[in-house]
Amino acid sequence: MDNVAYTGEKSHAIAPERSHSSIQPLTLDDESTDENTERGNWTGTFDFILSCLGYAVGLGNVWRFPFLCYRNGGGAFFIPYIIMLLFVGLPLFYLELAAGQFCSLGPYEMFGKMSPIFQGLGLSMVFISALVAVYYNVILAWTYYYLFASFQRTLPWSGCNNEWNTNNCWSKQEEEICQQVGNSSYFERNCFTNLSLEEQEYYGTLSQLNSKLRTHASEEYYKNKMLGMTSGIDETNGIKWDLCLCLLLAWIIVCLCLIKGIKSSGKVVYFTATFPYVVLLILLIRGVLLPGAKEGIIFYIRPTISELKKPQVWVDAAGQIFFSLGVSFGGIMTLSSYNRFHNNAFRDSLIVALGNCLTSVFAGFVIFSILGHMAWDLDKNVADVVDSGSGLAFVAYPTVLARLPVAPLWSILFFFMLITLGLDSQFVFLETVITAVLDAAPSTRNYKPVVAAVLGAILFLLGLPMCTGAGIYWNDLMNTFSASWSVILVGLIEAFIVAYVYGARRFMNDISMMLGNGCYRLTNPFWYLTWFITTPLLILGILIFTFYRYERPKSQGIFFPVWAEILGWVIAVSTVLIAVIPGLYNVYRYMRGDIATIITPDPSWGPALDQYRTGRYASQKSEPMSGKTFANAVNNPVGYPGVYKPYESGYPNRSFDSSTHL
Repeated sequence: MDNVAYTGEKSHAIAPERSHSSIQPLTLDDESTDENTERGNWTGTFDFILSCLGYAVGLGNVWRFPFLCYRNGGGAFFIPYIIMLLFVGLPLFYLELAAGQFCSLGPYEMFGKMSPIFQGLGLSMVFISALVAVYYNVILAWTYYYLFASFQRTLPWSGCNNEWNTNNCWSKQEEEICQQVGNSSYFERNCFTNLSLEEQEYYGTLSQLNSKLRTHASEEYYKNKMLGMTSGIDETNGIKWDLCLCLLLAWIIVCLCLIKGIKSSGKVVYFTATFPYVVLLILLIRGVLLPGAKEGIIFYIRPTISELKKPQVWVDAAGQIFFSLGVSFGGIMTLSSYNRFHNNAFRDSLIVALGNCLTSVFAGFVIFSILGHMAWDLDKNVADVVDSGSGLAFVAYPTVLARLPVAPLWSILFFFMLITLGLDSQFVFLETVITAVLDAAPSTRNYKPVVAAVLGAILFLLGLPMCTGAGIYWNDLMNTFSASWSVILVGLIEAFIVAYVYGARRFMNDISMMLGNGCYRLTNPFWYLTWFITTPLLILGILIFTFYRYERPKSQGIFFPVWAEILGWVIAVSTVLIAVIPGLYNVYRYMRGDIATIITPDPSWGPALDQYRTGRYASQKSEPMSGKTFANAVNNPVGYPGVYKPYESGYPNRSFDSSTHL
């Protein structure tokens, strides 16, 4: 049924829908020229799919998902994980991908045209992506640091005889070498030899008493050497210039890969998105051949069904799906905005969403095979060596790598894999910000390299506090507050706008314009169900539970001081409140019309290219109108023929019909 809220002239016939055969096929190189010459398009659909997959598959798949499985019932965690994928992750992912492709705009301009009063939602997404880009690239700088340190015959974190080590440092390797000498004992980094029986018992007793104070050699390298970690966020201790140079290198690489936008990054991802799978496969083969690997894998997949009774398990599953797929950050909309109009968004959504989740499960086998060996090597239970986040990547895993034959080779492979995993996500975070600038100021599109360089320089400077001795605390503060509940709230508002403000039926009609008639339409009832009911309700539940279980944040076991916690809340709240500014501005722009003027789509909303503005979009202008002109057109539709009208004269009280709207 035609939607009168979209029709400029009732006599205008809707163009017939394209058949399913018109959908763009899966190819490496679609055309030698861009369909959208102003913004550009992906060279091939594989460029887009690999970019999306690289964006979704990030560091969290390797160092977060396996830990959540351990904490939430092992293999039983797969059940809520799959359910949350179907009813939260996939619906939002498909929504964002289809919306960005339909209008060929980034999130800021897209929401500004879809519903002007909610334009600020796109700004929130861009702002969140910028904040995440700041601290995410610092983590990549740490990885570069470890990569460079791996090019040595002996890995620097394998022993305790270094200037940065304390007397509490303990090295399994050095202890074994010491024990090969008769009548010896290893204590406080020293090997005492030619001991009497009483002396051996004495040092053995001291060693047992001191065992709780032991720190691994890899932990001391991470905290004392690389981070130069201080006692708290208040104590900066100056900039560590080696880390600063690594951060500068990280930003230079990202900006160079984006200097030509998707034309350059779309080719880089052929390596960065596929190489991690090669390394993960190599590490899995090596891992399962190590002693203790079997116990680690069993620990990973053994289900504890009783854990499913705990609400936290379901919240963790939803949170992992939410953040792993990268929804509500604006990245998916940004990437899909460079698609050709008839690209198969339905197919691509399934490929990326399922590929991301399967990668998480696969990475769990890799991680737990190594952790199982680590537990065997240290004569501990697997649960005692499990860690997540930076603790897994920069402490636990390097400990195992240092004890493998040809250790530098394995270390180089592992950290290079982490770099390629992180780079793809970092590309999209920065590209989201760049696209927002280019869409808001189209005259800057010819200067994209300059825009990328300027934005990269600004974000680099913002990351400098994380290159000080307090850098780990600043990084944890940003990670805790910049992309936590605010991202969940953005996702809730996004689902509400599309389903209830713009209208799910309108949106499905827009998708039909792109994809035509095909088997994908059999899933339409499922999308209606999720967009209207399950997705908003589940996201709302996650948000409420997040606030209900809020605990005072801490870093490295130390609670943040009050001023730091307040600063964190200011950052988090600002990512949401910033959305109000464009909304208020659009209220001022459209104030001469009624409420429908700022809620319903802008006259220029729709496909970016005139050749696709058929049916209900055929009579609308493709260029945006000023607020005053728009208001005059609304109040005097006769004087502005062919202009989108949010209501028709037949509707009482000059309001649009919500039945066709939904």
